[in-house]
Amino acid sequence: RINQIGYKPGDIKVAVFISTKKDKIKGFNLVNSTSGKVVMTFNDPVEAKPLDQFVSCYRLHFTEFTDTGTFRIVTDEAVSPDFRIADDVYDNTPDFLLNYMRQQRCGFNPYLNDSCHTHDGYEIYGKGDSMYIDVTGGWHDAADYLQYVTTSANAVYQMLFAWSENPGSFSDKYRADGLPGSDSIADVLNESRWGLDWLLKMNPADEVMYNQIADDRDHIGFRLPVGDTADYGKGAERPVYRCTGKPQGLFKYKNRATGIASTAGKFSSAFARAAAVYSDKDPQLSTLFEKKARSAFEYGMKNPGACQTAPCRAPYFYEEDNWTDDMELAAIELYRLTSEEMYLTEAINLGKREPVTPWMGSDTARHYQWYPFINMGHPGIAHFEQKDRNKVFTAFMKKGLDTVRLRAEKNPFYVGVPFIWCSNNLVAGFITQAHLYSEISGDMSYSELEAAHRDWLFGCNPWGTSMIVGLPANGDWPERSHSSYVIKGGQVYGGLVDGPVYSSIFAAHSKYVGLTGVDPYERFQTSMASYHDDTGDYTSNECTMDGTASLVYYLSEMSAPVLKNTVINRGAITRMDTTKKEIWLCFTAHDLKDGFAPVLKTLKTHNIKASFFLTGDFCRQNPTIIKELKSAGHYIGPHSDKHLLYCPWENRDSLLVSREEFFSDLENNLQTLKKAGIYTSKPMYFLPPYEWHNDSIALWSRSAGLKLINISSGTIINQDWTYPRREGKYFPSDVIIKNLIDYERSKGMNGYIMLVHPGTDPRRPDKLYNRLDEIISLLEKKNYRFRSFSEI
Repeated sequence: RINQIGYKPGDIKVAVFISTKKDKIKGFNLVNSTSGKVVMTFNDPVEAKPLDQFVSCYRLHFTEFTDTGTFRIVTDEAVSPDFRIADDVYDNTPDFLLNYMRQQRCGFNPYLNDSCHTHDGYEIYGKGDSMYIDVTGGWHDAADYLQYVTTSANAVYQMLFAWSENPGSFSDKYRADGLPGSDSIADVLNESRWGLDWLLKMNPADEVMYNQIADDRDHIGFRLPVGDTADYGKGAERPVYRCTGKPQGLFKYKNRATGIASTAGKFSSAFARAAAVYSDKDPQLSTLFEKKARSAFEYGMKNPGACQTAPCRAPYFYEEDNWTDDMELAAIELYRLTSEEMYLTEAINLGKREPVTPWMGSDTARHYQWYPFINMGHPGIAHFEQKDRNKVFTAFMKKGLDTVRLRAEKNPFYVGVPFIWCSNNLVAGFITQAHLYSEISGDMSYSELEAAHRDWLFGCNPWGTSMIVGLPANGDWPERSHSSYVIKGGQVYGGLVDGPVYSSIFAAHSKYVGLTGVDPYERFQTSMASYHDDTGDYTSNECTMDGTASLVYYLSEMSAPVLKNTVINRGAITRMDTTKKEIWLCFTAHDLKDGFAPVLKTLKTHNIKASFFLTGDFCRQNPTIIKELKSAGHYIGPHSDKHLLYCPWENRDSLLVSREEFFSDLENNLQTLKKAGIYTSKPMYFLPPYEWHNDSIALWSRSAGLKLINISSGTIINQDWTYPRREGKYFPSDVIIKNLIDYERSKGMNGYIMLVHPGTDPRRPDKLYNRLDEIISLLEKKNYRFRSFSEI
């Protein structure tokens, strides 16, 4: 079994061999699928624990092979499907998931090019029972047509988070209404906005929240949403459940609600993230989202407890018991948005109340008992906080990973989620947590565990099937998912199916689950889990809107544009692609400008686009120079507003600025660039003042949506600011250029980020910028190409 979508060259790469015979695998070959030739032989398969009838199981590691192409794995007993190794194997996958989100739209449905549920709905459990309230919109939750804030707000947050982190992973091929066409807005933002508009309707006023539309009276069989005939007693209107913080249920069954905070927190975190996203796109809308986020948070703090969805004639509902995770995420998002310390304090206090999302340490759980399946508040706090607190919350994340790893070690696929309903949603949450943990902490010891769970979703599982409908197109994937669209001859492309369940769960529901045909995976079912690609199996083969949305972030990370072969130092890129003869020529400026004229003349002569990193003070004082740089097509990026020294020269690991000072100063720099018509999109590249930073500055920069870079080491070219004086060294231009030549000759300068100052102290007698033509010519003769960050 392999990951059918393929592997990136730098990925952890492991295939799994399972056999019902007692086979002894001593080695395996990696074969080029085109030529048929063996490209590498491996003699170190790792024997794993048997899995029921599969008495021989091995994990076959081939991580060290990094060439690109199409390959297969061959042992004496088996041959794998073909798979690719390439940097682009995950390209377009986040957008592919959005196909399912658009298909789940309520109101105008672009898949059907028709509208449904346009009369929603009438209020219940409110002061005006049966009062009409307009809540048309949002998404259907799964194969049924119920709608929940619980899952929809989480879906909105996950998609907005994905775009915030990786805007380059998304395209613009659909309009706001979901129909094909470009509208200069990323499709993931259009889809998020569809959900946000519905959330605004479900939270129409302060301390008025609705949590659910319709109930299990919806479950009357397969039919398209535009032909919905479910009867709730008021014609085409459906009931809209108002949040009361008390148990609800109109007929035989009731939930166990204890408060409103779980729903209020989800409203707040989605609105707060939206306020940040729209701050430079639609300031008025951003202000509205911030107001709603604050109000929802306050309401949640007044009403602690879980606001569960409501059952009706059957005992099934989302039995969410936890709520502090929702409020923690809301608090840290509000802190991220406002910099108000009270939100950080609340986030930390709330976060400590649930260190580990409980499903991670459990073998079973009630349906959605602990939701969302990842606590995004923990990485939020860890990203923002200084090292003492960072260690607390990364430790919480690590503990959760450890509990899953203990379970994973018991099976050959190294997968440790409990196989309850929506196990794939747990996998999506787990790989997100593992990825964020490694990114924040720098601890890569969970990489294989993360890869195993990722590969599980794409076919490295007992059944050899992907769990996403239609992905990859030429692979094995769910063709008969539990859906009216499928029954009616369509397909639910992009949907993540619920996933395998304990065989005992499938057996317990056998009265209601009837397979419609022969099970093609019958010989791969085990006591560990069962999965059926059959429309009759809603326990394992029904797609969910929130599970699909929750995978968008992870796939955006996997498909993010790759800066290959870079050198990272203290969280900053300090050398670009070291395999290419390219120089990244940079200039910084704060209070001096004497060299701009000769610099721009030289760059024009050589037809070079360079990168200029400028402080806010420089931009405000030199609009004419800014205009020249823009006109010439050079990259212009931030360099702080007041040219602050972030950390001491003698103790780099400490800080001279607070988080608030850093963000305030940086925001002023960015606003000045915006006013000059420069700062138009994220991520921007940010070169720190004095070319001096530490890990905290790198984390804060990332939190601001910036990619931190810094100068490459090895030469002394950046010492062109020095001048003759009693204390300190002075480096004449002749010495600097000789050092540059010697370094290039001995070490090479592939990917070098080279800094020249276009303004220096009047006391420096020889200005290096006057010899820029000589430096460029020397390097061009060595066949180096000059690059600008605007080219990425």
